[in-house]
Amino acid sequence: MKVQKAKVRREPDEGRSPSARTVDDLLKDGVVVLDKPMGPTSHQVTSWVRDMLDAAKAAHGGTLDPRATGVLPIGVGISVRAMDSLHHGTKEYVGVMKMHGDVDGKRLKEVFGEFVGEVIQTPPVRSAVRRAPRTRIVHSLELTEVSDRNVLFRVDCDAGTYIRSLCVDIGDALGIGAHLQDLRRTRAATMTEASAVTLHDLKDALHYHRGGESDALRKMLHPMETVLEHMKTVEIKDSAVDAVCHGADLAIPGIVSLNDDIEKDDVVAIRSLSGEGVGLGKALMDTQEIVARSEGIAAKTTRVFMPTGTYDKGWTSR
Repeated sequence: MKVQKAKVRREPDEGRSPSARTVDDLLKDGVVVLDKPMGPTSHQVTSWVRDMLDAAKAAHGGTLDPRATGVLPIGVGISVRAMDSLHHGTKEYVGVMKMHGDVDGKRLKEVFGEFVGEVIQTPPVRSAVRRAPRTRIVHSLELTEVSDRNVLFRVDCDAGTYIRSLCVDIGDALGIGAHLQDLRRTRAATMTEASAVTLHDLKDALHYHRGGESDALRKMLHPMETVLEHMKTVEIKDSAVDAVCHGADLAIPGIVSLNDDIEKDDVVAIRSLSGEGVGLGKALMDTQEIVARSEGIAAKTTRVFMPTGTYDKGWTSR
């Protein structure tokens, strides 16, 4: 829920709702929820989408192994700056684990239950990050079906959780060994496979768009703010937007409303009154303190999305 900090009127000439962006706007700075095929790397798929959209730059929201399929959010243009926001959301996968021996069904369920909660993982040898133990949260781990030594499962976990490593660790706990056979990502933060499109779908939609029919492409392109929907939010005054765009920290007088459950050190999305993503900040106070105080710095700005000059300058330099 939102807590109102100040009552202000949005200036009619300032801001533009993300839903009002045109297809051309989204081709330049939007997000595609791609259904990654098996085979190519996430980097290669991202490059293909960049070239298809004729974008200057592109980035994806979380690597999938070449053999894995499913939801791969890809941002182009300014949206590239926001893709790291997905690291603050959870992800869901459906996978098949191959056990290396036989195990009792009751024991299998017990061990699955042991891996719900905090887990410590060491990234695989072929990972793109430093191989040091790190903690992740497995929010749920559902054993869906067992056929011989094949185990179909569904997992909801923190971003950055290695499902391949999870299967190996489960196999070790069972005492028989196991490995990941197949994997599909079904959700990244709030983006699900229901909205994911294939490369072929995207290519066809682009072809029709160039012929004057843009309805299909419009459904496939999303505003940058889509990757912020899972985050706690602070809404700011029009007069404060340009200061944040210049990298200024967010002061309490600039806040209009905020989520009621923000805690100190949370990463929050900073948005305009029109719903535009301005940037990210690290909360220096919780909601209660921000509401109670009339001055001070509420959040340290850590990432800026919006270009400077988008809003009129509502601050003075000293």
